[in-house]
Amino acid sequence: MGVRNGTDSRIHQQIMSTHKEPTEQAPDEDESPIETARYQLERAAEHLDLSEGLLEQLRHPSKTVEVSVPIRRTDGSVEVFNGYRVQHFEVRGPYKGGMRYHPSVSAEECTALAMLMTWKCAVMDLPFGGAKGGIVVDPSELNTQETEQLTRRFAEELREVVGPTKDIPAPDMGTDEQTVAWFMDAYSMQEGETVPGIVTGKPTAVGGTHGREEAPGRSVAIVAREALDYYGRSIAGATVAVQGFGAVGANAARLLDAWGGSVVAVSDVDGGIYDESGLDVASIPTDSDEHGQLEDVDAPRQLSNAELLELDVDILIPAAVGNVLTRDNAADVQASIIVEGANGPTTTAADTVFEERDIPVIPDILANAGGVTASYFEWLQHINRRSWSREEVNDELETEMLDAWDALRAEVEDRGVTWRTAAYIVALSRIGDAMNARGLWP
Repeated sequence: MGVRNGTDSRIHQQIMSTHKEPTEQAPDEDESPIETARYQLERAAEHLDLSEGLLEQLRHPSKTVEVSVPIRRTDGSVEVFNGYRVQHFEVRGPYKGGMRYHPSVSAEECTALAMLMTWKCAVMDLPFGGAKGGIVVDPSELNTQETEQLTRRFAEELREVVGPTKDIPAPDMGTDEQTVAWFMDAYSMQEGETVPGIVTGKPTAVGGTHGREEAPGRSVAIVAREALDYYGRSIAGATVAVQGFGAVGANAARLLDAWGGSVVAVSDVDGGIYDESGLDVASIPTDSDEHGQLEDVDAPRQLSNAELLELDVDILIPAAVGNVLTRDNAADVQASIIVEGANGPTTTAADTVFEERDIPVIPDILANAGGVTASYFEWLQHINRRSWSREEVNDELETEMLDAWDALRAEVEDRGVTWRTAAYIVALSRIGDAMNARGLWP
């Protein structure tokens, strides 16, 4: 591996197509993830006095790493997989972002997600830049031995560009705490010492932090509670619908229920259940793949995922997959407030409809930022050589989320913008301040 400066290399500067100026109308539904990320960047930049030079840097990732990852399958055959790591912008600190195993992984997808991580870290005022990576593979087609081998080889291929002060991966789609534990071990073996800070989201037995798994759902619940209060509604008895009863959705639902909310509908990939008097979400099991956990739940009504999105509720939490709220169904959404639990559940076209209908949308880069915030706590614990209790993690997360909420609220009130635009304004302001302080290397 080497940097491409007129020489062959797998590490190269990603050259993106010429940017388009923001248009008055939101992009089409078939927009690429990069187009979505750019659109939000340009829209927020209209409210700030940022140099064109800084914006040009933000339109491009700093580095894109592409590697080949060969493994020997248990049948004796050798198979080669493609892997990527995109590092977007490190002016505020080392890169931070997930590592996913999925057939859809691509340089373009990782670039867009790395950009979003940059904004998310800046919104939360964390000292990180954004990154994202992964391997083009269906993890269900690998056994445990093959997955471990793939992960260890991937760690070796990326060793030159990752590190506890360079780029810190974490679990993402298709990976988990065991995956990053293998990654940490492989990296540590090559370094000749145990380096727990190379990844976050590890098992607590090897330096992971308490509360990391529940943190994204907890942050969604905190933001939903604050949004209700901001719009003059009490959480007591507030009706909630959650699409996606996985790690994020289930934890958000249970916490809101514990605080007095009424979770009336939840769903997994196979469909959902509805009870206008409220579901006993604490008794519903959570499956990691979000399949089948609702089959045996006694509820008055079965409904589809599409129907759940159109329920008349106080809070709608799309916490499953991206692009579920679109131009086609935005006019039929009856929720008073939308809190994004998944990454990118609302298309830009739907955003425009919700803005016209005065339905506030609390964006993913704030609402589900509990994951990266807890990862920051884990990273701090390694640096300081001490561990925190679950209570300390939850208390610190509450403080960080409320600080971020207050920063966005101030922009919404001062500028009269949407919550999403406010989030990008906060992020870009902090990035701009850091860039101005550091300057540009000649």
